Amino acid sequence: MAIKKLHRSAGLTNYVELAQALNISPMEELRRVNISPACLSNPDTKIPFSAYAQLLENSARAAGVENFGLRLAEGRQLSNLGPLGIVLKSQPTMRKALEAIRNYSYLQAEAAMFLFEEADGVLIIREELMPDRPEPIRQATELSLGVLYRTLRVLLGNEWHPTAVCFRHSAPSDLRVHQRVFDTRLQFNSNIDGIICRAAILDDPLPTYDPETARYMQKLLEVINTEPAQSPAENVRQLVWLLLPTGRCSVDVVSQHLGLDRRTLHRHLQRSGQTFSEILDGARRELAVKYLSNSQRPLKDLAELLGFSEPSAFSRWFSSRFGCTATTWRQTHLNDGPEAI
Repeated sequence: MAIKKLHRSAGLTNYVELAQALNISPMEELRRVNISPACLSNPDTKIPFSAYAQLLENSARAAGVENFGLRLAEGRQLSNLGPLGIVLKSQPTMRKALEAIRNYSYLQAEAAMFLFEEADGVLIIREELMPDRPEPIRQATELSLGVLYRTLRVLLGNEWHPTAVCFRHSAPSDLRVHQRVFDTRLQFNSNIDGIICRAAILDDPLPTYDPETARYMQKLLEVINTEPAQSPAENVRQLVWLLLPTGRCSVDVVSQHLGLDRRTLHRHLQRSGQTFSEILDGARRELAVKYLSNSQRPLKDLAELLGFSEPSAFSRWFSSRFGCTATTWRQTHLNDGPEAI
């Protein structure tokens, strides 16, 4: 049985106030997803990510807004990240801070993964939220990217402006909240959820750095390391999700990221009763549904995003897995409301 991914209840900071301001009952919405209101008074309570994401989607729908998650992000401070925030403030450079986000994001959200790509003076900070099951995560994605953006502004100073903030979902009908939160170019229907900026910032010293705090935090993390144990299959699944849109998702590349050779990875997966091909196929199925649920995503993009060399190969694969064409699936499954996945 898969281990449920958890999220610090600090992710619901200001939830009650926002819900009431939008004329919905916060307690009723919490009850609907089986989250105890008691977690609101203790930011370190762990709640299931799936319930957290569903709460945000339900609240957006009940309030009749497309940006509920982003509105929550507006008031977030670095302190709301708890231990992760302290870790980030103790890093000497942006490069080290990003490495800390990648290595310790589980302290805040076990479903969040990050990948950083640097090339030709450009830095791409990619985020992937991986729920336990396929479900709408538009609100959770915007909340998480909003918090990441505000965190980087604190670490780098208000003079820092990225090149763009990207979302895989389509644009909302009203962009004012997005423009207020991000204060930069917005890109919707993108291939990634993430932030693009100049790579020159990576080795700039951070004004929040304190070497004594850094030494203390490193020792503390070594003692209280609570990273959830993951099977080799789950580690591979996470990397496949991150690497597929880059066009570099192969068993050899995944093995390198895990510090293993190809044969050793295959042995680990065999013990869990899975193969790399099965994990790759499952990730493609999940991501295909995610991309198709965006009604504005051109179908011609899907072959590349799912790692197929030719559109015809994608078409054959999709028909064999879903029993219909991608066009038919989209026409059958999309409802009249805004896509949420």
